[in-house]
Amino acid sequence: MSAFPLREFTTSANVHAAAPSVNGGSGSTLPPEPTSLAETGLSMGFLSELVLKHIYFAGMLSGQQLADALRLPFLNIVDSVLTFLKEEEYVDITGAQGGFYERAFQYVITTKGRGKVHEVLDRSQYAGPAPVPYDVYIAAVKSQSVGSMVIDQTTIRRAFEGLVISDKLMDQIGPAANSARSLFLYGPPGNGKTTIAEGISRILQGYVIIPHAIEIDGQVIKVFDPLNHEAVEQPQQPEEDSFGMNPGMVPALNTRKDLRWLLCKRPVVVVGGELILQQLELIYDPIAKVYEAPYQMKANGGLFLIDDFGRQQCRPQDLLNRWIVPLEKKIDYLALQTGKKLEMPFDVLIVFSTNLDPKQLVDDAFLRRIRHKIEVPNPSPNEYRDIFRIVCKVKNIPYSDDGLRYLLQEHYIKVNRDLRCCHPRDLCDQILDEAKYRSIPPTMTKELLDRACSAYFVKL
Repeated sequence: MSAFPLREFTTSANVHAAAPSVNGGSGSTLPPEPTSLAETGLSMGFLSELVLKHIYFAGMLSGQQLADALRLPFLNIVDSVLTFLKEEEYVDITGAQGGFYERAFQYVITTKGRGKVHEVLDRSQYAGPAPVPYDVYIAAVKSQSVGSMVIDQTTIRRAFEGLVISDKLMDQIGPAANSARSLFLYGPPGNGKTTIAEGISRILQGYVIIPHAIEIDGQVIKVFDPLNHEAVEQPQQPEEDSFGMNPGMVPALNTRKDLRWLLCKRPVVVVGGELILQQLELIYDPIAKVYEAPYQMKANGGLFLIDDFGRQQCRPQDLLNRWIVPLEKKIDYLALQTGKKLEMPFDVLIVFSTNLDPKQLVDDAFLRRIRHKIEVPNPSPNEYRDIFRIVCKVKNIPYSDDGLRYLLQEHYIKVNRDLRCCHPRDLCDQILDEAKYRSIPPTMTKELLDRACSAYFVKL
């Protein structure tokens, strides 16, 4: 068995993610709450229509409920909008909820207001938190760029603690993560390309602010997505009294935050074979007349992983052509239904991961635009053993060097089978299944190893 020398190895099997740290720079905290209509960046016309839709869909809302739904302060903003709507005779007061101060007044749509609401709904049915202006969003993305991070060797090794990765591969991953540009991971299946991408995502330091939605020319684009964004605990707003003032607070010191934004961990957006080209454009809902941000926009300030690249429904070349300008210019162009083109920051570390031969997928022109190309090879026999020892410890299977030698000789060397990083985990699961069925302790005996391999490997 000299072809597979096995060295002694000691490691910890505790795999844990490094906790993110908040950047000291801009973008790590929510901006202050707007104190006037002008500071929201939205027009009276837009906000009045949004308030009308909220009241219409709910049937009746108090001033405070409207402020909560809009994520805007009642004083000087929501009350101003309600005053405007009352003067236009679009809403009326039907009573009060919990008191007789202005924010407790309950509002309903008038007969005249119903006609206005139907006109508004024909343009857009969006009735969520008040959006932030497009230009404010652009400034926020630029201020919290993923490229502002500095990732050193210690951070990289901490992120991959508990995983068996060669120093050579680790030293390739570090500069790629620091580039915050683009990375192409390729190699045989089952060797941890996705795991490496997930490891990179764990070292994305700091938080970013992400709006519920943005507004451009009266159109709304929904940005925050709970499936792709992990919001951290939001700050508690200082309580207001009935008149909107925080008792004891110095008026010049506004500690309240703009809740149209959410403080989130740097986003990690993962797509696979289900990706289609249309999902990389603004997604328009023709019924609600609202836009959904595409994946790369949701990933701004973080990582965008295209897994199983080359197995998407669209042709790889079409997908590559879509990325040429964003990769080179760090700018993406998105179109509204009106035909207007929006210039969006493309501030993501984009990772392409594929099991296929890169030469069959991409041309030199595209590879030139990818900053870092990393091959994730099959593990060496010693690395395979290291992985097996870790997995055995995690799954409470007594590890045996003799059992591993038998496994390698009989089920790899004799049949000319390649080693894969995923095999130890999968084979240990098979051993557990076989042992449970036979009511015996799971061990690395020849019999259980043979049964595990027979069930796991397919003879082609």
